[in-house]
Amino acid sequence: MATEPILAVLEVSAAQDRRIASSNALFGYWELTKPEINFLIAITTGAGFWIGSPAALSHFPWVAFLHALLGTVFVASGAATLNQLIELRYDAQMRRTARRPLASGRIAPSHALWFGVSLSVVGIVYLAALTNALASLLAALTLLSYLFLYTPLKRITPLCTLVGAVPGAAPPLIGWAAACGHLDPEAWILSAIVFLWQFDHFMSISWIYHDSYKLAGYLV
Repeated sequence: MATEPILAVLEVSAAQDRRIASSNALFGYWELTKPEINFLIAITTGAGFWIGSPAALSHFPWVAFLHALLGTVFVASGAATLNQLIELRYDAQMRRTARRPLASGRIAPSHALWFGVSLSVVGIVYLAALTNALASLLAALTLLSYLFLYTPLKRITPLCTLVGAVPGAAPPLIGWAAACGHLDPEAWILSAIVFLWQFDHFMSISWIYHDSYKLAGYLV
């Protein structure tokens, strides 16, 4: 009988450990999506949609606006996850990225693969079904260029920043396309603003973490 209180305490402790582990796993998946970057992506996508929408403010298509944001963020989240999977070995070597969910071992690579692919496919299909084909195509091209051009070039040439700025400047185009189904010159101007802003952003980061990038073999 004396052992019953002890067993009860152990059961409560085990239940708390399971809840903590589950919470940590969920937070790890949330981190994989890079929410702070997705916030900026949502802003630029929204700006493209808002300016590109032909509707008057009193008849603004809020539902379509939200669909454009959600679909784009899904694709961006998938791209962020798959990028971290591709760069897992290098992230583990840098102080700036060693605590990421994959690099730190909190999320298994196989789980991240399915998570990233699922988000990407859902986002592309979502945009095609609930906005239009052009927005979906732009999102797909952005995903592919980010993962298969920019990401490998980071270890080949410093010009990777120039290449990476192209998919980085795509969200205003996606938003604009979602709003009206085509791209006007103003859409490219918005994209150019984001394109040029990225150089100051990335070069500042590369200056601060120059030694870490060099250790991991990145050319910036």
